[in-house]
Amino acid sequence: MAELAHMSEQELKEYISNAEKVLENRKSEKRKEVLSEIHRLAQSIGVNVEIIDKKSRSRRGGKVPPKFQSPVNAADKWSGRGMKPNWMKELLDKGYKEDDMRI
Repeated sequence: MAELAHMSEQELKEYISNAEKVLENRKSEKRKEVLSEIHRLAQSIGVNVEIIDKKSRSRRGGKVPPKFQSPVNAADKWSGRGMKPNWMKELLDKGYKEDDMRI
């Protein structure tokens, strides 16, 4: 650890970057080993296994285009998901209708 204290900022950044790469490679190799063992064990009892990668099945999608826009301030937009924004509540209280704000 003493040698780290004498490194420049750039040297430390490179050291950290290299360490992160080594760690990722080790994780990847370990994952391959575990998956191979799972498949081997499954075959030994006559079972087919399909591994579903969580990362590729993310439920989070991209941005949703806005469905509503304030007739008073064009910068105020809302996708229609989640809670109604305050600007929309205020306009509804003033007598505007949701259809007046639909894009």
